[in-house]
Amino acid sequence: MILYTMMPYELVFPDEADSGMKQQQIVNYQGIPLLVELTDQQNVQVIRILSSDPQHFMDERVCPGAKISFGNLEGMSAI
Repeated sequence: MILYTMMPYELVFPDEADSGMKQQQIVNYQGIPLLVELTDQQNVQVIRILSSDPQHFMDERVCPGAKISFGNLEGMSAI
């Protein structure tokens, strides 16, 4: 595969052992699959919506950057 890009190699192929990466997990929040990042002991921050339903992207509770409490999450699985 040939990849023509101006982006640095480190951005295209990030090092998996990079300690700067925060722990991300896939969760379900009220039936919406999300990629979230652990922010503290009680909350996670939404990174990406993994759903194909356009209505999920209109929901302000799960927009990228939104914080969600652990008590409201289902099915946490590390990636």
